[in-house]
Amino acid sequence: QVQLVESGGGLVQPGGSLRLSCAASGNINSVNSMGWYRRTPGKERELVASISTSWGTNYADSVRGRFTISRDNVKNTLFLQMDKLKPEDTAIYYCSVNLLTLQRYWGQGTQVTVSS
Repeated sequence: QVQLVESGGGLVQPGGSLRLSCAASGNINSVNSMGWYRRTPGKERELVASISTSWGTNYADSVRGRFTISRDNVKNTLFLQMDKLKPEDTAIYYCSVNLLTLQRYWGQGTQVTVSS
């Protein structure tokens, strides 16, 4: 079992920044990759960014150049630095971990609202 707890969401003006964190605990020794997803009403959950020791980082076209995913392996924490935020970035952001056993776990989500 893996437990994921996100934090760092909130309300920010367009052009502003937020940093999301995802603290992982449990059986995290067999992690294959970690990622951030987001979902808005009426849309399917979409991949925002992912990171793996095997293939590095990957970003959705809509956030490339504005968002940065990183991971602190000592503290078992995943981050998403979000800069130059736009209203269309408003969503619930979820942390996800994929294990080598092909199991996937999700956090509870954190709300990000970009509005003036």
